[in-house]
This record gives sequence, structure tokens and C-alpha cells, in this order.
Amino acid sequence: MTELAQGGFFRGMHKGMTITSACLVLAFVMFTGIAPELAGTLFGAARGWIETTFDSYYLITVVALIAVCAYIVLSRHGSVRLGSDDSRPEFSNFAWFSMLFSAGIGIGILFFGVAEPTFYMDDSGALGYPNNPHADMAGAMAIGHERAVDALRVAVFHWGLHGWAIYVIVGMSLAYFAYRRGLPLALRSSLYPFIGERIYGPIGHLVDIIGVLGCVFGVATSLGLGVSQMAVGLERLIGVGSGLNTQLLLIAAISTISILSAVSGVKRGIKIISELNIWVSVLVIGAFLLGGPTLWLIQVFGETMLDYAINFIPMGLWIADEPGEAQWQQAWTIFYWGWWLAWAPFVGLFIARISRGRTLREFVLGVLLVPTLIICVWLIIFGGSALYQELHAAGGPGTAGIIELVNAWNLPAALFATADGIAGTGTLGWTLSALMVFLLMSWFVTSSDSGTLVLTTILSLGNDEPPQRFRVFWGAAIGLVAAVLLVAGGLKALQTALMAAALPLSVVILVMTAGVLVSLFREARTNQLTSHEKR
Repeated sequence: MTELAQGGFFRGMHKGMTITSACLVLAFVMFTGIAPELAGTLFGAARGWIETTFDSYYLITVVALIAVCAYIVLSRHGSVRLGSDDSRPEFSNFAWFSMLFSAGIGIGILFFGVAEPTFYMDDSGALGYPNNPHADMAGAMAIGHERAVDALRVAVFHWGLHGWAIYVIVGMSLAYFAYRRGLPLALRSSLYPFIGERIYGPIGHLVDIIGVLGCVFGVATSLGLGVSQMAVGLERLIGVGSGLNTQLLLIAAISTISILSAVSGVKRGIKIISELNIWVSVLVIGAFLLGGPTLWLIQVFGETMLDYAINFIPMGLWIADEPGEAQWQQAWTIFYWGWWLAWAPFVGLFIARISRGRTLREFVLGVLLVPTLIICVWLIIFGGSALYQELHAAGGPGTAGIIELVNAWNLPAALFATADGIAGTGTLGWTLSALMVFLLMSWFVTSSDSGTLVLTTILSLGNDEPPQRFRVFWGAAIGLVAAVLLVAGGLKALQTALMAAALPLSVVILVMTAGVLVSLFREARTNQLTSHEKR
């Protein structure tokens, strides 16, 4: 078995993987920072080729993962526990759901909650392709109530069951091998059914290092791209400039809080901040619901959920063949599936870390359904509020100004404009904006601290409580990567590289899926033989 360092600075960590990961991060950041345009061109070409060549593969892969989730829930394997047969969950349901949602979503849902449904309801084709082929195929060609429901349905489709099925499979596989089979809580363990003890060799090292790099770059990219949005919010609240200096200070502040949270561990900092996220989210959602068109939102929620339930399988299987529709599908659906796949090793391992003692059925249903339901509520209330304002604008449908902001890709302004339409620009509006800025920051903290814990867990071969000095080191490294690339202009190139990396990661995830299924069948066969012998 691979040994951890027993003394010195690297005590408790795998020295070779830690040094290799740090050097690769440094090399990648130097290349992307020194030559951001070249990096963007190279990664963009790779991503474009992948999205046009493997679009059908992505669609089929994600649908297959949903099918596996359904099989686990309905089969006898659902009663298997992630741990010994007498183990029980480590965290309460509320704490578990809070950490699931906070680690798995982050700020994306806050900004795209308004922008995405608004874009799908627009009918101008401002980006050079149809805004919403699904609405067009349903006959809702012009801005109106039916197109609004279709817009919300497509937004829920991109954030709902399909994406969370990816997280389910990765998290379930890692938790099963770690807690049921006694293997390290690391990506390499999912290969055990195929290569056995060789997971402790070069192949296992390679898989884990890929997971570490994905975690560092994924969180750093979101942090770097998101601080500009936070800076806009602070400028709106207290008048501070939203330029580079403010953004760098925000990175430093968020990284510091994240490190403190990661050092305190899952049961303290990460759990407390995640639960706080949920409570503040409830306040914000409540303000939008009660301050906005309450009855209309409730009606649209029912219509959208019914529409989604009827259409989510056909939507997942739909392959565009018209040029404009194909361009839309690659820009949105394939982009989202790639983003979910790219984040899956990081989020899946964190979900595994907090899920010891749960049955597979409980795990699958909890991870698949509860976050999806929360997202549906969020998207329909946030997005629905913006759509209602556009539908009932004084100058006619589509003239409220939110669509214009989204087409200009000014997502922070679109979010705050929607809030202004509900609470106004007075004290109530300022308070609502302040709560949203707080959520932006706190969700970044939970993504960053859970990311730090995940990658140090991998590099310590599954230690639930990895050495604190390395939690500090990697937490600082994530912040530095974000800051350097923000200054150098290389963040978008790195984001593109992450999307390109989704292709090889999808192969790893399919291998993980096969590995956990093979192991479950073997366990069931062994139990059956044992029961037969006892008779």
C-alpha cells in the first residue's frame, strides 16, 4: 500500500502527489497567466472540438447516469449502507442537505436564477441562435405566458435531475468504497474492482492528481470570475469602487474565511456556514415571493413542475439537428453537462465525506431530489419574478429592461434590477441587496472551504481530518491562483480548459459507475451464498 509521510513537513500527506500537484498548478498558472490569449485559443479550440464531436455522447452519458440512479433506488441494493450494517448517519438531515446544496451549487444559482430564464423567454436571437428551441417546438414563439413557463422549464432542466445524477454517482461510488470496503476516500478507490491493489500505484496517483487539479482550478475559476459580481454589489450598497483592487481584497477576505472554516473541519465551520446559507436563502426567497406577484408565482411553479416532470426525459434525449438549434444546444445544454462533469470529482467526494451511514436509497433520493427541489423553488421564484416584470412592463412585454441587461451579459445588474422591481430602491431594497451580496460571499466560502478539505483529503489518501497546515496551504493556493489569473486576464482561458477536461473526466465517471455496480452485484451474490449455506 502507498505510505504517507511519517515525519517532517509532509507528515500525514502523500509527499509525491502533493509536490507534483503543487508543481502542476504552478506551471499551469504561469502558462495561462503569461500567455492568456494563446491559452484561451488552445483551450477554446479543444473545447469547441469536444462540444461539436461529443455532444451526443454527453447527452447519452448523463441520461444513462439517471437510469443507474433509478435502478439503485428500485433494486435490492438500495438497502446497502455506506458503512457497516449497523452504522448510522453522521449529520442530521438539515445539516446534510445544507452542505449538499452549498457545496454543489455556489453562486451560479443566484445570478443565473434571473438571467437564464430571462434569456430563454426572449425571442430576439441576440446571440445569433434561437433563445429557446424547446419553447419554439412547443409553439410558444413569442414572449408571453406559455413561453415564460417553457423558459423556466428549460432552466430547471439544466440545473435539476440530470446534473445532480452525476454528483450522485460519483459521491455514491466514493462513499461505498471508502466506508463499505475500507478503501481510501479518494478517486483511485473506484478503480479497485478492475485493477485491485494497483490503485496504490501510478494509475491511482494519476487519477487522484487529476481530481486535485480539477478542484483547485474549478474553485479558483469561480472565485475569480465571481468577485467582479460581488464587487458590483458592494458598489451598489456602499459606493466602493468595483475595480481590480476591490476584487483582489474580496479574494483575500474570502480565502481567509474559507481557510479558517476548512481548518475548523466539517462539523464546525463548514456545517455552520452551510446552514446559515440556507436560512439567509429562505429570507431572500421569501422576500421575492411575498414582495412579488405571489399568486402568479405559485401558479407558475405548479405549471413549470408539471411541464418538467412530463418533458425532462424527452428533453434529455433530444439531439438537435438544425444548425441554429445545434448551436444553442452546444452553448447551453452541452456546456452545462460539461460543467457538471468537470465539478463532479470535487463535489462528489465532499458529498461522500458527509454521507457515512446512510443507505444507498436514502443517499440517491436525498442527493438527487432535495437539491433539485430547492433549485426549482429558487429558479421559479427568482426567474419568475423577472419574467413577470417583463411580461407586464409598462411599454409592453419585453420592455422592462432586464432582457436588455441579460443580452449585454450584465448579470449582476439584471439580478439587482429584478430586486428593485420588487423592493424598490429604498431601505427595503438596500436590505434585500445586502442579503444577496452576503449570499454571494458565503456560497463562495462554502465552495472554497469544502474544496480545500476535499483536495487535502485526496492527498492524505482519505484522511477525514487531513493535516491543518495543508488545509491552510491549499486554501491560500486557491486564492492565489484566482488572484494571479484575475490580474493577468487568464481566468476565462482556465474556465475553457475546465470544460475541455470534462471529456476525460466523463470516462472516469463511467468507470466509477461500472465499478460500484460490479461491487454491488458481487456483494449481493456473496450474501446470497452465505445465506444459502446457513440454511
